[in-house]
Amino acid sequence: MKATVFHGTNDIRVEEVDRPHAGVGEAVIRVTLTTICGTDLHIVRGEYPVKPGLVIGHEPVGVIDELGPGVIGYEVGERVLVGAITPCGQCRACLSGHLSQCGHGEGYEAIGGWRFGNTINGAQAEYLLVPSAQANLAKIPDGLTDEQVVLLSDIASTGISGAEAAPVRIGDTVVVFAQGPIGLCATAGARLMGASLIIGVDSDETRLAMARRMGADVVLDYRSVDVVAEVRRLTGGGADVAIEALGTPQTFENALRCLRPAGTLLSLGVYSGKLQVPYDAFSAGLGDHRIVTTLCPGGKERMRRLLNLVQSGRFDPTPIITHRFSLEEIPQAYQLFGNRSDGVLKVAIKP
Repeated sequence: MKATVFHGTNDIRVEEVDRPHAGVGEAVIRVTLTTICGTDLHIVRGEYPVKPGLVIGHEPVGVIDELGPGVIGYEVGERVLVGAITPCGQCRACLSGHLSQCGHGEGYEAIGGWRFGNTINGAQAEYLLVPSAQANLAKIPDGLTDEQVVLLSDIASTGISGAEAAPVRIGDTVVVFAQGPIGLCATAGARLMGASLIIGVDSDETRLAMARRMGADVVLDYRSVDVVAEVRRLTGGGADVAIEALGTPQTFENALRCLRPAGTLLSLGVYSGKLQVPYDAFSAGLGDHRIVTTLCPGGKERMRRLLNLVQSGRFDPTPIITHRFSLEEIPQAYQLFGNRSDGVLKVAIKP
């Protein structure tokens, strides 16, 4: 089969690799649509370490091609969505509700639920081996297209989970830093959770326009306005919740400075290097601020709920997909996505 293989920093190749086969508790899906994620860019750029020779990618939609022994309630040929997080459903972390920190049958493992394109072969391929399939295959309702559901696997689940984990409460004021794909879904999540004022921050006009479409009431271009001062003015002293969706020290600090006393900073960014917390922005540790981190929840129940959300018409992620490529064209797709060219938000890859 054809697959996107990581060979080293800035070196990915579409190659022929062995097609997987399902063992006990596993399934193989024929991938019908996948995407490129910002985390994939971190891997390709050498900012997040994975082993050379790994097939990358972690956002799959497909059709069941093979079922291993012990997987029940599914049939070959059924369309399924698989989350980027594939918990075992049996370990202490999973049974405690921390699916993204899955310990694979034991206790806890930091980001252990993220396996595709991290510790096992991923989704930018023609076929994908799904571990713990009973816990991770979500059947797609009739009438929903691949493009309607593929973003639920990761970025929509991640972004919405930011609003859930804060948690955003009815009537809260929320500022979302960075209106990339995850930030846009966090904006949509804040709207779904009942925020009364949502402020989107970015510098890209296309992304700011999409932020309004996803639920932002006000958008701020940080090139032309003092974002911290303006957020504090609009909210009457500071936001209830600030969501940081970029992963840089500066946006983290700005998000913290936008909060009211006892406000919550929800971090969705993937950071490299050190994060520093200025004592004044943090009220010297005495301001009752909360800093919360989260990784997209996984498992078929999470996917089922998100599928229901799309089917109901309350959430439509399809406008975020702006470009489409074949698997053979994926090197060009990475270049476009990495350079943020041509108004790109999210690219869909069809094997």
